[in-house]
Amino acid sequence: MRHWPGRELLVQRGDAELVVRDLDGPAAVVRFPAPWPRRFGSVAVSPEADLAVFAGVHALQAVDPTGAVRWELRHGCWSAAVCTDAHASFAEYADDYYHGQADRGSAAFSSDGKLLWAHVRNCAGEDVKEEWLILDPADGRVLARAETMTVGSGSFHSPHPNPAYMGLTVAEGHEESPVLWGHWDGAKFSVQRFDEEVFLAVSPSGDHLVATDPGQWSLYLRRAEDGVELRRLNAADAVPQSGDDRPCWDFEAAFPDDDTIVAGIESAADPRHWLVDVNTMTVRGRIDYPFPISGSPRSAGRGTWYTAAEDGTALHLWTLPHDG
Repeated sequence: MRHWPGRELLVQRGDAELVVRDLDGPAAVVRFPAPWPRRFGSVAVSPEADLAVFAGVHALQAVDPTGAVRWELRHGCWSAAVCTDAHASFAEYADDYYHGQADRGSAAFSSDGKLLWAHVRNCAGEDVKEEWLILDPADGRVLARAETMTVGSGSFHSPHPNPAYMGLTVAEGHEESPVLWGHWDGAKFSVQRFDEEVFLAVSPSGDHLVATDPGQWSLYLRRAEDGVELRRLNAADAVPQSGDDRPCWDFEAAFPDDDTIVAGIESAADPRHWLVDVNTMTVRGRIDYPFPISGSPRSAGRGTWYTAAEDGTALHLWTLPHDG
């Protein structure tokens, strides 16, 4: 799912196409032909569902619902093997093993749809460096760029209600992961870096961020304006231990309202979700779902969060009780 203030979209990525459904008007379905199979990258959809940007191994490609390519920005290869070719088309490397197993960057639209943020590798031959770009989604023009100083195997963006802000988590290995918190005022691109953290969610007002560490020991509540850590919650102190395993927070969480975080405890056999009070960073209690759920809680916008069925065939939307 993708959500922005006042808009929620259900996004389904297949190998041949991307299907987008507006949850406020479920009869309205938009389909985007995909330039390459889904294992070759990720995708971003504009809030108005009128443009999809596919972040691939060698390029960002913006496609409209007719299948027309609005623009393309080629970049350095995400393959682990050294590839210095400026491939002109996906067909040139479609059957190559290393490209099929490549790492990946990511892209995301700002909350107003007027900016596109993208994590790419530049075109510096063998000396490839990773960059964070801000582009005009109308024509692909690069408005700002910053070197990330990362060696990522994957990344994901976390949009903020204020379109001038964006979060980027870069996976660098089992115990390595920085969060980059970007701000662009139209002229200056500034980036804060929080080492060994994974971004989880932003509050609906945009005032707060919540993250965890690669070891999943704690939840960290930060002030979005300046990144200052306000409070933290250790999993071992917050929830009962199950068996011999220490409790670990999930790598995903939801922020249904400004006072509440829905956080999961990692468990393949028995996923457990907890309500966390933002003002005190203490656990209010475990969520009692009406039927067994699977996976992590994820933000769905407008006071809701969602869980996915174990077989991936359904999403379940949840809301907080009126009494909180």
